[in-house]
Amino acid sequence: MWRRLYALFRARNLEFVRDSSTLMWNLIFPILLVSAFAFAFSDEAQERFKVGVVGDAAALPTAFAQARYTHFISLQDQAAGVVKVERHQLDMLIAPGQQRFWVNDSSPNGYLLVQMLRANGGEAYAQAQVSGDAPRYVDWVLPGVLGMNIMFSSLFGVGYVIVRYRKNGVLKRFSATPVRPWEFLTAQVASRLWVQLGVSSLVYVGTDIFVDFHMYGSYLDLFIVFLFGCASLISLGLLVAARTASEELAGGLLNFFTWPMLFLSGVWFSLEGLHPWVQAVAQALPLTHLVAAARAIMLDGAGLGDIAVHLFVLGGMTLVALLLAARLFRWE
Repeated sequence: MWRRLYALFRARNLEFVRDSSTLMWNLIFPILLVSAFAFAFSDEAQERFKVGVVGDAAALPTAFAQARYTHFISLQDQAAGVVKVERHQLDMLIAPGQQRFWVNDSSPNGYLLVQMLRANGGEAYAQAQVSGDAPRYVDWVLPGVLGMNIMFSSLFGVGYVIVRYRKNGVLKRFSATPVRPWEFLTAQVASRLWVQLGVSSLVYVGTDIFVDFHMYGSYLDLFIVFLFGCASLISLGLLVAARTASEELAGGLLNFFTWPMLFLSGVWFSLEGLHPWVQAVAQALPLTHLVAAARAIMLDGAGLGDIAVHLFVLGGMTLVALLLAARLFRWE
């Protein structure tokens, strides 16, 4: 018995070592992941206060405008800025042309900014008080958790399964039928799509019963966002599985996409603290746009017009991935 166990153990180790692509991936990926995190959080210029400015920022009191650890954000819509103050997304909103500013009466940062403004040439500014509770972290993180669940289920539920089909000879049997690659891929997308949307809807409703999430936007708009996000991530899984024949390599490639998206798409924390280059890279990840669009609807009450850019990007990613997957796909 022990000889058989040793023979199987040795054979599997040799199989793994001889699979050079998988071996190199297991060596290189952890190094790349640690290096990416070290670079992402290397920007030491972290701002503590966020101040929205309506109008000409040059008209602000000079000493206040030069305050350290303060990030001034130019805004065009004053009403939208006031809403951001109510929801603690801005610590202060200031309109230099009106000699007026808004702070939330329950915001510690807002209180400190008022003292800074008064002490640095802003004595003439009138204060407008707004009130509103900060969104709970559970409300903020829910879109990310739903997006993460969609990501893992879409990539591994489609990509890994198709690779297993190819390895077990299932796809070889399909090649003897009149079914074309794009028909097979379309069926895979449609099948996984309705399953993912159904599961995500049940997860949302089930957790809402116990936690009572805040929802300021339209449920239909949120459903449309998840529809676009699911299609994009499923298409990415199909692209990974288009030619891959090794389950180990497929797992490595899928992890290559899932782990960066898990940490660089705003699932657990805001992207604002990351290095600017990493923020730019994050915009190329479909999960970033899915989470940002869902969060805008749920927390900001955004409509489809407000998140049209995210939907356009997700739709474009879906189309490109499907075309490439159909082009590269092979049955064997």
